[in-house]
Order: sequence, then structure tokens, then C-alpha cells
Amino acid sequence: MSQPKVYSIAPDTPFLPTLAERILDGTLLGDWPRGEDNPFWLSDITIVLPTRRAQLALARAFAERGHGLMPDIRTFGGEAPEEEPFLPPIEADPLPQPVSRLERRLILARLIDAWSGTEQGAQTLSTPPNAAEILALADSLGQVVDDLNTEQVPVSALKALAPDELAENWQRVLGFLNIALQAWPEILEGRGKADASAIRNLRLERQAATAPLVFGNRPVIAAGSTGSIPATAHLLGALSRLPRGALVLPGLDPDLDYDALLRTEEAPHGHPQYGLAQLLRRLGTPPSTVIELGRPGARAEVIRQSLALANGTARWAQTRAALLPRMAEAVKGITILAARTADEEARAIALAARDALMERKSVGIVSPDRNLARRIAAELLRFELEVDDAAGSPLFHAPAGRLVRQILSLAANGFAPVDLVALLRSRATVLGLERAQVARLADTLETRVLRGRRPGPGLAGIRALVAERREEERLAPLLDALETAIAPVCALLESGTRFSAALLARTLAEAFSRVAAPGPMPGRSELEAWAEELGGREGEGPLLPATGLDQVLYKLMAGFEVRNAQPRRDDISIWGQLEARLQSPDLLILAGVNEDIWPETADPGPWLSRGMRLAAGLEPPERKQGLAAHDFEMALGNGEVIVAYAQRMGTSPALPSRLLQRLEAFIGEDAKALREKGQVWLEAARSLDTVVSPRGALRPMPRPPAAARPRRLSVTEIETLFRSPYDIYAKHVLGLRRLDPLGEEVGVRERGTMIHEVFARFIIEGHDIHGAGALATLNAMAREAFAGLEAVAERRDIWLRRFEHAARDFLAFERDRDGRIASRHAEVEGEWVFPLLDNFRLVGIADRLDVLKDGTLEIIDFKTGSVPTPADMRNFDAPQLLLEAAMARDGAFEGMEPRESSALIYMKIAAGPEAFKPTDFKPGQGFSLMGAADEVGRRLQRHVTEVLLKDTLPMAARIRPDVTRRYRGAYDHLARNEEWTLLEGDEE
Repeated sequence: MSQPKVYSIAPDTPFLPTLAERILDGTLLGDWPRGEDNPFWLSDITIVLPTRRAQLALARAFAERGHGLMPDIRTFGGEAPEEEPFLPPIEADPLPQPVSRLERRLILARLIDAWSGTEQGAQTLSTPPNAAEILALADSLGQVVDDLNTEQVPVSALKALAPDELAENWQRVLGFLNIALQAWPEILEGRGKADASAIRNLRLERQAATAPLVFGNRPVIAAGSTGSIPATAHLLGALSRLPRGALVLPGLDPDLDYDALLRTEEAPHGHPQYGLAQLLRRLGTPPSTVIELGRPGARAEVIRQSLALANGTARWAQTRAALLPRMAEAVKGITILAARTADEEARAIALAARDALMERKSVGIVSPDRNLARRIAAELLRFELEVDDAAGSPLFHAPAGRLVRQILSLAANGFAPVDLVALLRSRATVLGLERAQVARLADTLETRVLRGRRPGPGLAGIRALVAERREEERLAPLLDALETAIAPVCALLESGTRFSAALLARTLAEAFSRVAAPGPMPGRSELEAWAEELGGREGEGPLLPATGLDQVLYKLMAGFEVRNAQPRRDDISIWGQLEARLQSPDLLILAGVNEDIWPETADPGPWLSRGMRLAAGLEPPERKQGLAAHDFEMALGNGEVIVAYAQRMGTSPALPSRLLQRLEAFIGEDAKALREKGQVWLEAARSLDTVVSPRGALRPMPRPPAAARPRRLSVTEIETLFRSPYDIYAKHVLGLRRLDPLGEEVGVRERGTMIHEVFARFIIEGHDIHGAGALATLNAMAREAFAGLEAVAERRDIWLRRFEHAARDFLAFERDRDGRIASRHAEVEGEWVFPLLDNFRLVGIADRLDVLKDGTLEIIDFKTGSVPTPADMRNFDAPQLLLEAAMARDGAFEGMEPRESSALIYMKIAAGPEAFKPTDFKPGQGFSLMGAADEVGRRLQRHVTEVLLKDTLPMAARIRPDVTRRYRGAYDHLARNEEWTLLEGDEE
């Protein structure tokens, strides 16, 4: 057999256009007749490429050169069985059916689940894995199976590993692998199936064996593959040895020291040329015999030198000096975009892409980070550019997948208000009704029933709230339809037993069909295919508990991608690394060129360590980094290229890829100019949402007419009147109230309010503080007050235990002062009318008004929050107790005779060392207690006169801000406080 005929196309030469030209000019065809003697000569040629996308791009290249009659363009191992050549050497048994990824995941998960329950498994795994973790381990084990198949390493190679040289945990893992991987082929054989990776090997080997008979003397050209799969390398060798066979490699560096590159002790696996070096060794072809199709330019030289082997970096100074005259030519067209965040990176990329499209250029965006790809697609929508990620979007994140997750979340969380409203707000939710009707009823349910309320568990709790609000007639159709739709899922989760993944899929699919609107929905067909396949696999996979199902669903849906079926623009695309291979758009943008993204982390997985992989004859995990480096090398050769990365990922700093760092290090000072070019797009991205000549918000100064200003305030609002009249304006003039949070959990504030109510009830009902059953009475009252907290039963029980301590402190406090108390009065309502102030009314409810034996009052304010500071007391910034003292002296409290107050006390009732320790109100110097009450009364009247009875003064915000407050006020956002306080220099 003849020696292989091997060619190469440099990174800075467009691969597919060059390939088409070299075929048309006969370079790759030898003496095959062309022209008028053989008008159909092009159709006699077979070209084999790595991907379907490359296949279409090459066909376009021939068409652009005026050739409508195309060669036979195929992909490696990609032919359907019916398209395979039917010749005697392959008249053998048909290839087995491939086991699906989902089926394999479930079978292996069952094996891992059983092993994790054994003593060996329990000792190996730090904690018992949950269902989602078992499925993840199954996928990792499936990857080991694929690696063994792809690299044609027998399972027996794992047995050859010396257990004594391994750590104890790896010995246990290896014991399981030997059992599982020996059993796996038997399981497949029993099902009449095989791994897709094994079937691919069989197909490639069959094609290699039949190549001489299929192609004979006709030209056949294999192009664009690095032969990283041994079976592919075998096929490449068979094709290149045919009489008119040829192999065209992508970006081979013929000057590299390939002997050094193949010395594995120097860990060369991450080098971009490592795969090509292995291929040449398999072919028995020295690099010197490889023919370059076109002369490499300066760009290729710079790329190759920057990614040289470690020993080659020692000669960087000399090689850079030699390339210096051509450096400007080499880096022309390269831009480095160093964004501050991934969001800014996506926006800058979108701007650069839009600009190129405006110049009628084609654009390709390459990113291994699917989240970043979705960000870029979203930013492109700003400019009405709809671009889909060629790799598709996961079913889990597609609209159909999201709706299934919402259904599952609603059932799993017992119809929690947030989950319920989220499902009803989804445009895909119809429940057999009209969508407009569902939207209207959802508004009613949210605003009139759920806001500020805490329903009991389940749909019964929602129905009870609906009945309480008297909305049964209006909301019954919605709740009935929802209950019918979700009932199967609720029944499954409430069964109290574990269930199969197949049953979960069937149940979710049934609920989805009842909830979702009919008609097209992105991901609907993929969801139906997923449910059909998984639903038919009863008895496979681990049994699932009713908890943590969102992560389980994520693992079960892995591998199901949703691709847009609608035609989009053909002048811009978003690709993954595989899809981008051999593509040559006018502008190529490499996105997400960060360390641990491009290339990804070299993770050997949980089943085999790096050393174990090497000892078994498998490639180390760095091999994937070598493939990513080759992708980078080829992409960087594009005529116009932008290399983008983010300096922060989330809240953590991020580094540019080592590949980019090496490129900049080799280029040297010229790299600054590349970053400066990228700065143009970064500044444009930052200015995209920036307002030109921004005007900060001014302090709001509303001046409503006096008649619209309130004539009634509570004692707790007087401090607000003093500090920020704007809040009074928003509440009473505009009639705005803070919208209660949806589904807010009971917190410390609510617990304090309930305790406060219990203590007040104890006093109002006249219970004896010295009675033997006083503590039991308080505890019984607390159980009644906390009875509505069934949704947080565990927390309620803890709070009840803590309440007993608070009750003991309360009784001790009351008993200690009992000798000077004549009578106790709790929750006393009061109203103080000012006839001379247009009958302005001050109203309030005093927590405690206790009459002392000397005839004076002791007023107590029970606090669940912080107590006012002494400065606030001195400066009349905490006027509530003083106003209550003034009201009591004027006889403004119902059922109470006019009395002066001799003590004003703050009492914390929260748990902790400060609980039930009284804090006396201390007026400023020169004021007695009632003198301070008189003064605050005068201040109140002045404020009412000037701020409420007149309209000359504005109701301004934050005229006396509380610098100790650590929470946002209800109207701070409306007043835009954070904007104008910065402009005015106001410090919080």
C-alpha cells in the first residue's frame, strides 16, 4: 500500500475556501481528468469532513466558485446505516442499536445506588449520595465507558492496575469498576444494544476496511480532522493510502519538534499540536513530508511560537526579534477585549457583532460557556438580532422545561404562595381556561388573598384564605382546575414511598398537558420525547424520594437540547467549539476566553485518578485542554478576530486563559494596542445604558393643598412627621401603602408581636400575676396565638419553648413592681382632639397605662425592636411616650381619668439578656418628665400648624434623618433617597 499523502492548511489560511480551491485547481487530485473530457469530474470526488456544519460550508464554497454540481461530501462516521456501502466485506451482522444516554444513565445509576448501600460503598463515599448525586456519578461512569471505547482500551486494563500502589479509597473504587464495567457489556448484550461510542468505532472501522472497494481509483479527500479518536485515525490512514486519497490536516506545524511533543513524561497533552503528532505517528508519516497548501503568514508564525512547548519559550527573545519586522502584519485584525464582568463582555461582543453586520460582514461567535452564549444572544436582541446558540439550550431551561419545574416546585412546596403565583403568571399556563381569564384571576388571588397572608399547608390552606376573603365564587374555577391538573403530582409526592424516575416523568407529563396552553411551545416536543423515553423505563434507575427533585430533574433532562426550528439569519451565528471548527467568517469572536473555561479544568472525574488513567492506557484529562488549545490556535488565525474575556466571574476575580496570556507575553508591547482596540467596544458597552448629562434626582418637595393634608395621625407617626413629612404625604395624601411581601415567612418581628398580644391579653382579662396557674395560663394563650403557624410548625414549637422563658421574666417583672401598682391597663385606645387646629386628632393605643398607688401613671412601651437612644430622648426625636403622657394628662385615653405620669418606660420583650430590663425615658437637661411632655406637645402643634394646616411649606423627605436606622423605609424608593442624598452629601 502506498505512503499516505498528507497536506496541511495553516491557521491563518481559510480552511474550507482553500480546500475548495486546491480541489478545483487539481492540487489534491493528482492526474484525475478534469475539464471538457470529464464534465462530471467534480461529482466523482468524495470529501470527508468532521461536522455537518463544515459539510454545508464547503458546499457553499464550491457554489460561490460557480460549481453547482457538487462532490460527494460526507462526515466521519456520520452516515445513516441505510447509506453505508453494501459490499461483500461488510455483509455482516447489522450494527446493534445504540443505548441512549438516558437509558445508560438509569442503568448505571441503579448499579451505583446498590453499591453505595454496601459497606465498601459507604466507606468510599464521604456521605450517602442523594438521587441527584447518584445520577451525576452515573454520567461520570458513562464517560469512563466512552473513554475506554473511544481509545480502544479493554476493561481488563483496569485489572492490571496494581492495587497496592493505590490509596485505600481508590482500591475500593477500582473494585467496583471492575465489577460494574465487566457487567456492563453483558447488560447491553441482553438488551441487544451497544454504546454509541462503540458503534461509532465499528462504523469507522467498517468504512476503513471497505474504502479500497468503495472508492477504488476515484479521488477521496479526508479533511479537517485531527484524528483524536483512534478509529477515526485508522480511517484517515486508510483513505490517505488510496491511489488518489489525500489527507488535509488543520494547522499542522511542520517545524515543531514532534519527538519532544510525544515524550509523555513531559506532559505534552495540553499542547495544540499533540493530537496531530499522535496522528502522524499512527500514520507513520514524518512532519517533513507534509505539504503546506499555501504559505503560512506572519499570523501563523506568531500563534505557533506563542503556544510553543515549554523548552521553546526559552528562545522567545530570538524568535520575537526575527518576527519583529512582521509583527504589525501578524497582529493586524486581532482585538483583545478585557471586560470587567461577563455582562459587560456580552454587551461589548453584541456591539462589535452589530457593527460588523452593518458593514455586511458575516460574524461567528464562539463560546464554550453556554450561559455566556445566552447572555450574548439576549444582548443582540437589543438590536433586533435574533440569534440562537447552535448548540441549543438545555430542555431544563427551555420554556416547556421551566413550566414542568414550576409544576414540580408547586407540588413539592405545598402550594406556597410564591410558587403558586409564579405558575399562574406564566403565559403558558391556561389550565383549560382562557389565558386572559387565568391572568385576571391570578391578579385577584395575589392582591386580595395572598399578599400579607400566610396560608396553611396545601391547597386547602389557599382555599381557607379565599373563603375568609369571600372570593370563593370568583376563584373556585381557577382553584378547581389547578387542583385537577396538579393532583397526580401531589399524590405522588405525598405517597410516603419512594418512586421510580419513570413514574415521575409520566406524572409530570400528565400535569404538563393539563396546565400548558395547546399549540407550539419551545421545548414541547423535546419534553414529550423525554417523558416518553423515561416513562417507558419502569424499574430502571434509583428510587427517588420526594425531596430534592429539582436537581434530580436537572440530571434526568441532561442531554436533551432544544434547538430553534425557525429559520434565522445566516450572517451571524453562535457556536460551540465543535461547531466552529473549520469556519471562516469575516469576523470571528472568541468569547469566554477565561482560565477554566477555555480550556476547561483538567478534571479526571470521580472514578479514575489521573495516574490511574495513564496506567490503564487512557489519555489524561489534559487531552481535552489540548483540543481546546488547537481550537484556539485555528480560530486565532481568522483574518479578523476578537478575543474576549471577563476580569470577574460573579463575585470572584477571573483570569484570562493561559492561551491568551502566552499570546500576549510573546507579542510583548504590541499587545497593548490590541487591548486599546478592544477598549473601544468596552467604552461603547458601558455608555450604552448611560444617560448623557445625567441629572440626579432632587429632594422631593411636594406641596399639596392644605385641605388634602391629613387631619388625623397616630402617635407612632409623629416621629415620622418630625423627621420626614414626605412619608406622611405618600401615605395619607397619595394613599400609598406598602405592598405586603408574597409568601413572607414568619420572622422575629411577628413573633414579638404575638408575644406582645399574649401579655396584653393576660392583663386585659385580669389574670392574677401571683396565681399558681399564671405561667400555665400564659403558655395556653401563647399556644392559641401561635396556632396559625402550622406552615412553620418546627419553628413554632421552638418559639413556644422560648416563650416560657419570656413568660417567667414577664411574671417576675410584674410581681417585683406589684407593691406600688394600684391597677394595670393594657392596649388602651386614646384620641386627643385639637379644636384650634381644625380639629386635628392624635390617636393611639398605649401598650400599658398602670396607675400607681400615688395616683400617677407609669406608661410602658413594650419594644420588640431597639430602644431609642438617650440622644433621641433628649432631642425629642422619640416623642411617642411623651405624647402618651400628654394625652393621659388631658384625659384622652378611654376609661382613664386625667393623670400626670411619673415614669415612662421602654421594655424589651425579645429573648436575650436585655429582655424585661426597663429603660427609663430621660428627658433633656432642664426638663421634668411632664415638662418634656408639654414641650413635645407644643412642637406637635407647631408642626401641625405649619406642615399640615398650611401649604406654604413642602412636605420634604428626610429633614431629620435617623442615622441609626439600618433598614429601608416604606417610601424611601419613592422619594429616591439614595440618589439625592449622594448629591447633597447626606451621610447615612
